[in-house]
Amino acid sequence: MDDRRKSFEDEIAAKEARKIKARRGRARGIWFGLGMMGVIGWSVAVPALAGVLLGVWIDLNYQGPVSWTLTLLFVGLAVGCVNAWYWVKKEQKEIEEDNCQ
Repeated sequence: MDDRRKSFEDEIAAKEARKIKARRGRARGIWFGLGMMGVIGWSVAVPALAGVLLGVWIDLNYQGPVSWTLTLLFVGLAVGCVNAWYWVKKEQKEIEEDNCQ
């Protein structure tokens, strides 16, 4: 009788854990996705804008054959894309760890 009771308790505990995990995942879904889009957008936009601002300042103060504005814009975009890739990989790893548990 104790074995059957223990098995029943384990089954109920497993179902409850699945329900809690499902609720947490659903609540995280929409708002988490919107927040992640914001983080990724800013992680690309900020380095690109910083590159443009620095490039404009260099172009205004030091004349030369190279447009530093365009050069640093592309450098900023590259840095931003690497930064966004980092955030996406980090979140993907956390999602995979949650799914394994």
